[in-house]
Amino acid sequence: MENKKRMQIKKYYSKEVLLLSAGKPNVKAVTFDVWETLLLERDGWNLRRTTARCESLEHTLSKLNVGISVEQLASAFKKMASWLESVWETRKEVTHLDQIRFIIKTASKGLITVKEEWIEDLSSAYVSPFLEVAPYLNPDARRVLKWLKDQNKLVGLVCNTGLTPGFGLRMFLAREDVAKYFDLMLFSDEVGIRKPESKIFQIVIKRLKVEPSAIVHIGDNLKNDVWGAKNAEFKAIYLSTNVGRDRIAESDPKSLVSISRKLKRLRKDQIIPDKTITSLAMAIKAIEELDT
Repeated sequence: MENKKRMQIKKYYSKEVLLLSAGKPNVKAVTFDVWETLLLERDGWNLRRTTARCESLEHTLSKLNVGISVEQLASAFKKMASWLESVWETRKEVTHLDQIRFIIKTASKGLITVKEEWIEDLSSAYVSPFLEVAPYLNPDARRVLKWLKDQNKLVGLVCNTGLTPGFGLRMFLAREDVAKYFDLMLFSDEVGIRKPESKIFQIVIKRLKVEPSAIVHIGDNLKNDVWGAKNAEFKAIYLSTNVGRDRIAESDPKSLVSISRKLKRLRKDQIIPDKTITSLAMAIKAIEELDT
């Protein structure tokens, strides 16, 4: 009789646990890629921004009594692409200061080394063109971010920074009045790791204190965002669209934009997202479906 009573109590509490679990959301946090997901580009914008960076660096170097032409700097930028690719293949990141050092050393054929007292001026010269030749915020971003906060979801971003450092991107997101929605901003130049390396997603897990299976990552890059997130046991939503992409840069196999999209040894059929959307606005429905 006592055993039967215990079994009934155990069965009752098991049902209670199941009912409680059923009411809990499956998705507790959502993270976003930045480039071509939250921030969009225009055709030719990458080349225009690089040109602006060369002109800005030339102007600043001139003030420091260093004579390096815009043409020499532009040539160094092109050479930097292959160096960055070789580093990125190891899933490590290069800070914007190390990029500046490489550019000036290459442009001067090794004759000029960046002095410590130049750093602040050169950093400003390198970053300010990003805010002048700026990307534009995805028109759906504010609505999706606000909806997530209304749903009490944690919100983060995981960004491979490329040429623009994390502090520059933070400034832009603050200027667009969307920084307030984020509980976590993770930039590759600040942690030294790039997507698709699983360690960068593990940092998200640790800082948000959420199990990986309860996190959804949204991005436009099959390798970095989908394959990378799935390897870290996140759910992944693939943003598949041609809107907001610099097609001119993508058509140049030597551009950093083109390099960042290479699948290398992976095939598309090996990368399977949990959901595919063609606009960021569709993320709301996709998350609702993953949340049930």
